[in-house]
Amino acid sequence: MTRRSTSATHIGGLTIGSDSPILIQSMANTDTNDIAASVAQAKRIFDAGARMVRFTTQGSREALSLGEIRRQLQADGYTLPLVADVHFNPRVADVAATLVEKVRVNPGNYVDPARKFLHLEYTDEQYAEELERLRSRFSELLTICRKNGTALRIGVNHGSLSDRIMSRYGDTPAGMAESCMEFLRVCKQEQFDDVVLSVKASNTRVMYDTVHLLVEAMDKEDMHYPLHLGVTEAGEGEDGRLKSAVGIGGLLNEGIGDTVRVSLSEAPEAEVPVAQEIVSWCSKSEREKPAALTIVSDKRLAESWGKSVPLLIYHSDEQCSWEQFMLHAAADCGAALWKADGKDLIIDNPHFTEAQLTTLAKDILQAARVRIYKTEYISCPSCGRTLFDIEKTIAEVKAATKHLKGLKIAIMGCIVNGPGEMADADYGYVGAGRGRVSLYKGKECVLKNIPQEEAVEQLLRLIEADH
Repeated sequence: MTRRSTSATHIGGLTIGSDSPILIQSMANTDTNDIAASVAQAKRIFDAGARMVRFTTQGSREALSLGEIRRQLQADGYTLPLVADVHFNPRVADVAATLVEKVRVNPGNYVDPARKFLHLEYTDEQYAEELERLRSRFSELLTICRKNGTALRIGVNHGSLSDRIMSRYGDTPAGMAESCMEFLRVCKQEQFDDVVLSVKASNTRVMYDTVHLLVEAMDKEDMHYPLHLGVTEAGEGEDGRLKSAVGIGGLLNEGIGDTVRVSLSEAPEAEVPVAQEIVSWCSKSEREKPAALTIVSDKRLAESWGKSVPLLIYHSDEQCSWEQFMLHAAADCGAALWKADGKDLIIDNPHFTEAQLTTLAKDILQAARVRIYKTEYISCPSCGRTLFDIEKTIAEVKAATKHLKGLKIAIMGCIVNGPGEMADADYGYVGAGRGRVSLYKGKECVLKNIPQEEAVEQLLRLIEADH
């Protein structure tokens, strides 16, 4: 399956899809109502090379603030599009669609109520009634978008699938793809074409598989809309960059994807050069790359797996910085591991040390969820909904848990994706309010609304009690 979208979506003065260059975007983490800070950060993101900036838009007040942010940016010569990120309240999307160039809605909470992990039983007739309710309300937004020349992103997140979808399809890539298709079918019925799609997860394999299922579903129904790629809650530092390169790069190397965002728990302008490097590398043909993958039968793991398994060997002669090489190797190896059912990886490059390359191979295997060597941290990139200093908190949690091995610990700024993305984590730290945190064990909230200054210590006690 090798394709770029054959349909073009117009957002302000930009075109996404068809033969247009892959567009890089990011998301602000300021309070949207702090207009001065938001304008300043948007400028930094645009100056770094992003072509679009998204802002969290919790309510009508934030939507109006976003309109003022847009006005001030345009007055200063920054005319690239802004995007309103809306959850839970369709009326806010209606307002935002009159003020900015694009609105993102989340199928998991646009019409369906917020996810509560409830199993719901529907007859086919009842399910059809729910889809009609979705169509009726969503069509209203499409009318507003058409009138104002506003584009739309249908943005599905693994962490916020609705209970309705979960009850019928389970917590699966198939459910994520169908959640997107339900909304996309309404767009097609209403002949609204300025649409971009995304299906994201913190688990790179889930993200990769879901995108493939969505592409297959669109092809079957003769739809060819542009795709936005991203790995949610990728984290920060080298681990966050490797996860992003594995997930995004694997798809770009197959010709899938029209716009990307690297989601790091860092300043948003730091995301842009990482995305640029991944896109640049994946835009090269195989003949242009000074690297090659081979697959051999690995007998060393026979005792562990019961049979010989595929071993991938990535040989590269590339001379570049270590930061660049990490991204290139991760982009090339992730999907290759999945497709070959590989269980081990060797990386060879004469310009780096054996210790560097061995560690990188292990980190790529972990980023691809093939093998787990160390504790994995799932952390959101922060936005205007985040209820604490995410970078400081990640550093504190890592320092307190660095001695642990093989766990998955989630650090989430708010409840939009928190409990859902943490369904794959062993423990979770979620912002519950200003200065308050809730701690999770799997999907279960075990400590609610505790003071933030006590939260890291309480998390460590919770983990130690189980280990």
